[in-house]
This record gives sequence, C-alpha cells and structure tokens, in this order.
Amino acid sequence: MTVYLVGAGPGDPGLITVRGLEVLRRAEVVVFDRLSAAELLEEAPPEAQRIDVGKDPAGHSTPQEDIHRLLVELGREGRRVVRLKGGDPFVFARGGEEAAALAAAGVAFEVVPGITSAIAVPAYAGIPATLRYSSTSLTIVTGHEDPTKAAASVDWGAIASVGGTIVILMGAARIAAIAEELQAGGLDPSTPVAAIRWGTRPNQHTLRSTLGEVGSAKIEAPSTIVVGEVAAQRLDWFERRPLFGLSVVNPRAREQASELTEMLTALGAAVLEVAAIRIDDPSDGGVALAEAAADVGRYEWVALTSPNGARRFCTAVGDGRRLAGVKLAAIGPGTAAVLTDHFLTVDLMAPSYVAESLVEAFPSGRGRVLLPLAAEARDILPQGLRAKGWDIDVVEAYRTGAETPSPQMLERVADADVVAFTASSTVTRFLEVAGQQRVPRAVAAIGPITAATAREAGLEVAIEPAEHSLGGLVDAIAAWAAHR
Repeated sequence: MTVYLVGAGPGDPGLITVRGLEVLRRAEVVVFDRLSAAELLEEAPPEAQRIDVGKDPAGHSTPQEDIHRLLVELGREGRRVVRLKGGDPFVFARGGEEAAALAAAGVAFEVVPGITSAIAVPAYAGIPATLRYSSTSLTIVTGHEDPTKAAASVDWGAIASVGGTIVILMGAARIAAIAEELQAGGLDPSTPVAAIRWGTRPNQHTLRSTLGEVGSAKIEAPSTIVVGEVAAQRLDWFERRPLFGLSVVNPRAREQASELTEMLTALGAAVLEVAAIRIDDPSDGGVALAEAAADVGRYEWVALTSPNGARRFCTAVGDGRRLAGVKLAAIGPGTAAVLTDHFLTVDLMAPSYVAESLVEAFPSGRGRVLLPLAAEARDILPQGLRAKGWDIDVVEAYRTGAETPSPQMLERVADADVVAFTASSTVTRFLEVAGQQRVPRAVAAIGPITAATAREAGLEVAIEPAEHSLGGLVDAIAAWAAHR
C-alpha cells in the first residue's frame, strides 16, 4: 500500500483537489493536523482510523520525529494511509521531511499537491496576488524559521528590494520585526499590508494596515500577511455574502449529496454535514418492493415521498419502459430530480415538503396507487389518498437508522449557530447521535410536521418558513440571521 501526502488546502473543504478527495475516500487511516478542515475527515470511510498529530503553539503538539515514525509504521503495515496536511504538503509544511523519512524506510508514497494559502487566502480576501500594471512579481516567504538553525536565512532586505507582492506565512508573532527589516531594506512605511486570519473559512477576518503601523496591530496566528500595493485592493466577495460567519448543521444520510448544503454554502454559510442518518435496506430485504416493481403496470400512480425512496424504486424497476401508462407523483424537487436522472417524467409535484401537500394536490379517482415509503413514514399519505377513492399498496422501500459522526464533528456541532431539520427523521436521529446538550443555538424546521417533532422532543423551534421547501428554509434562515 501507499502513504499519500495530501494537501487539504487552506481551510475551505471545497478547495481540496479531485485527486486528494479520491484517495481520502478510500483511506484506511487518516493522519491529520490542526489546519486540516474538520469537514474533510467526514469524507473518509466511517471505519477509517483517524489520528490527530496537530501542532498547537498554545497546547499539545506532536513532535515531528514521532509523526515520521508513525507514518513509517503505518506504511509498513500495508494500510492505505492519507497524511492530510493544511495547504500544500511541500510549501512550508514539512511534507518534504515526511517524504524523505518514508523514502529512507523504503515505504511507497505519493504526493498530492494542495492549494497553498499564499494564493487562496488573499483571493478570498479580495486581494489579487499580482496586478499587471503594478505588482509583477510574487515572493512567498516564511516568518517562522527552524529555531534550531544557527542563523536566520531570510534576507528581508533583499526581499524588500525585489518589490512586487510579498506573502508572509506563519509570520504573525514576528511581524513587528519583519516590518522594520522590510523598511530598512527600502520599502516605504506607507506600503499597504493586509493580514487575513483563518483565510477561506467562515471565521475569516481581514485586518488592513500599513508597513509602518502593522507592528502595533493585533495580528494573531494563523494569518496570511500580504505586503505590497495589491494589499490595498478591496475586491471583497467572500466576507460580503449574506450568511457569512453563520454555521449551520445539516443532518443527513452519509451517502446523500445535499442540495440544502449547496444552497446555504452559496450564501456564505459554513455547513457542517453531520452523518446522523443511516439508510438501511427494508426489513424484508426488498422483496415486497421488487414484487411491486415487477408488476408496476397495474398501478395508475406511483407516489414517491423522498429521494431515498425514489432511488430505490427506480433501481427495483430497472427498465423505465415498465412504467408506460403509469403516472408519477413526487414530494419535493429532490425526489423529482432522482426521477429525472432516471429519464422519468413527474406528472404531479407537491408544492410543499409534506405529505399533506401531496394529498391536497392529488386528484380523486379510482384505481391503485403504489407508495414506496420509509418504514417510519406517517400514515397521512395512504389515509388521505384512500379518502379520495384510491386503493393503496404501501411497500417498505428503506429504513433509517442512527449514524455515528466523529467526536471532532460532534464538538463543532455544539458550537454551531443553527441546525436545519428537513424531516422528522432528521430530528430523531440527530438527537440520538448528538444529544440535547449539543443542539445548536437555533433550531430550524422545514415545515409544521418537522417542527412538531422537534417541539415534542423538547426543542424550541426558532425558524419555520412559510414556504415548506428547501428554498423557503434557506430564506427563513437568512431572514433570521439578518435580524438576530
């Protein structure tokens, strides 16, 4: 097997490379440091071992020699190991030392480059690293050299003479001395400076100053410091988004891509996707669903209430031609999207994410309706359609169970601003895995049924949209955030 030295990027989990995410999702062991995005740990398989070797200047730190020994031992055991490092593993990240240790021990390794904070962080602060008409060079330098070295090797005077843009990594503690040396090397005290702390993350903060005054500014680690004319640019976009700084917990099934996450992230929220729900096979192993799918032509309608049910139904049907003459009803665009992905047309869409909405929209009539539902589904839909004259066959399409998020994720959940519940099952399973003590400050529920489940569990619902849809939920969260 191979030890993969993977660059996790500067903080935004979306900035990991395709290759990095690929090997992370196949990892047997993940060795991670303090600057790795916690969300990325959730991308590793649930059974993968997670080992924290972070270095915290104010707390526990793992000696680098111990990290070398660990990587060598794990590699020799023949396990698929991902060493997840902030930024790029070969840019001021000691990845070269770890690669050398593996090479010396005869352990196979692969380097997966990452996006360095020297480029990404200024971009997230609206600062271009270069400008054609004023800043035509870029110097990246560390402000934290090896303390065991006999003498400093950074010639700040020479760097000052180059001009252009200077990006200083790990320089917060020495910025006063560095600023003095750059001025001694010829840079004007009025030269713009920007220090971006926790760049690309929801708690990003940009401090702007000048070279002459930055020494007295309260710059804290970890900060990326930009010196040069470009630091005066204010092409802000990241920190201006309406939900910037808001952290939202989205309980969902591990295997599901989340439309809600995409919508919240686009507005600037930090979304913690907590794998609180596990999707299991039906209690009969899928026999009833397979039998109904094989004879689906005898139904006038098939009504699907969730993406999970739609996905399993489509798999059971196989050949879409079996559905000739059968009409399809769906609750929610996510469910409809699954049908569309299988080249099926939705004949009736419920306007809201609740069974009552589909009952109201469903026509009265005679004939048979197939309902592939979750084992825990309410009786509202079958009862409502029977009242409209239909004969109903309910088959169990899947069951939900409680998943177990990592301890690191559960710690972050407790500090979040909002938890967004999109179904009653998400309320139940979230409380099973996180407990009442980790419920974030505000609870959002997509509709009255979900809200009722939350209240019955002892939660206070602060956010409930008038429109019972994902879009309505996001709008309601945004309105709450604007007035909090």
